[in-house]
Amino acid sequence: MKVLASAKEAIENFSMPDKVGFGKVLLPIMATCEFKRGEWGELEIKPYAKLELDPTCKVLHYGQEIFEGMKAYNYKGNGPNLFRPLENFKRFNHSARRMAMPEVPNEIFVNAVNTITKMGENFIPKRSGESLYIRPFMIATENNLGIKPSEEFLFMVIASPVESYFSGGSYKVLIERQMVRACPGGMGTAKTGGNYAGALNSGVRTQKLGLHQSLWLSASDRKSIEELSGMNFFAVIDGEIHTPELTETILDGITRRSLIDIARSKGLKVIERKMSIDDLIEDIKSNKCTECFSCGTAAIITPICSLHEESGERYNVKEEFGPTTKMLRETLLGIQEQTVEDQFNWVVKL
Repeated sequence: MKVLASAKEAIENFSMPDKVGFGKVLLPIMATCEFKRGEWGELEIKPYAKLELDPTCKVLHYGQEIFEGMKAYNYKGNGPNLFRPLENFKRFNHSARRMAMPEVPNEIFVNAVNTITKMGENFIPKRSGESLYIRPFMIATENNLGIKPSEEFLFMVIASPVESYFSGGSYKVLIERQMVRACPGGMGTAKTGGNYAGALNSGVRTQKLGLHQSLWLSASDRKSIEELSGMNFFAVIDGEIHTPELTETILDGITRRSLIDIARSKGLKVIERKMSIDDLIEDIKSNKCTECFSCGTAAIITPICSLHEESGERYNVKEEFGPTTKMLRETLLGIQEQTVEDQFNWVVKL
């Protein structure tokens, strides 16, 4: 690995604004590593800069691209520490295999993430809920218009100091009955841009309705709940936690798995199953379903206060931010910020 002197100078001269938002302020450094002629080159840490791509670059035409989202914490200066980075590494290479891209070696991935985090340590916010959002990604860079997998790739890591994504409010969610996010045999379990691009049209309609997120249903039956756009879904029904079982169309969320483990460690029953939207609506109407929430790296947990049909019908969840949702969020965030005992050995201190 090579750390350029200009990268050290860039981070030394960096000053962070008081308000950073989410993903708007970037550290002035980035990690890059190229794959050419069947092998990976040297990892470099350099100043943050624009990329220069040929107009025929395959990522621009055929969407060969993958990414991850992960966080480093430094609550009250007790970090920096990463949360379950090995799981991000595993999922990154799962996505790479599905998208006909080379796997990134562990040494390159870990060195890139750790070095960017350590160099940016002074700019990781120290207030609760705030963190350094880290974005590893890889794009196809071969230049020609032939429809075939690229033979050249660029792996990169950039990072952004972020405020808490959770504002304390809850989501109003549209039940998406027109479109589907992923189909069996498709890219649903890969963290690739196409999955998110396919959700944008629904997102526009959702915003116009004054709602926040879309809840996707299965392409196979148009009834089984899958996930929100970029977040997994949970419901508390008769005191038990229910979540859609993983299929080849649902992203295997690291936050999702963590919450399941926490809930079970607290003695709560967690049921992973095929969930019917019609049954959920009836459970909400009868108050058998008392809480709903979504989860993901960015927001950790966001409560869901209501489900909506495009026709205007609304189903209000009994508890807008219920006790189970609160407990899970506080416990997971506490582990991430090292204020709650990490009995699972998820935190990696740098």
